[in-house]
Amino acid sequence: MRTHGTLIKWNEERGFGFVRSAYGDVEVFVHIAAFPRDGVRPRLGELISFDLEKDAEGRPCAVRVVRPGRTPTTPARRAPANAHAGSAFGRVLAVLLVIGIGACAYSLIAPRFAATPTPTPTPTPSVAVPRTSSAVTAPTSIAPATATATAPAVPAAAAAAQHFQCDGRTHCAQMTSCEEASYLLRNCPGVQMDGNHDGVPCERQWCH
Repeated sequence: MRTHGTLIKWNEERGFGFVRSAYGDVEVFVHIAAFPRDGVRPRLGELISFDLEKDAEGRPCAVRVVRPGRTPTTPARRAPANAHAGSAFGRVLAVLLVIGIGACAYSLIAPRFAATPTPTPTPTPSVAVPRTSSAVTAPTSIAPATATATAPAVPAAAAAAQHFQCDGRTHCAQMTSCEEASYLLRNCPGVQMDGNHDGVPCERQWCH
């Protein structure tokens, strides 16, 4: 459901806050990932429009946030129709002119080539080449194959885990990706993101 409200709380370090809906006093959770990626940080007291959904634990949260009143991008001005028509006519005229010049040049040059006699080829005496008694074959060298050592690839999961840490977040609404939720579920205490205990966190929001 699309609604709007005012941002009344915001934690810049942890990247989340709460919105007071215009249709009631309920505080709705909102994460930094729900805001548009336009470089503008959330500000207390700003009016925002959002879709109201529920997280994995059934609590209301704001998603797909839009800031009303943003200046729309000015569309590029369309060139007048007469300018397009004039340029198209000019291109057609240039093509016809090139074709006419080519036809005139061909009509002048073609008769000269037709009147020129073709010279008769003179037979060339063949020279016998003596055969050699034995053929010398150069030895073929085979280059030894060079073994190349490849460095073991670093698992992608290990590289991604270096960016995550146990910082006190325990709910799906506080996550930014399925990888982050999976890392916190495996390595951090007190995490509440796996309601059915199947080892897959945040199935409704991140890990579909």
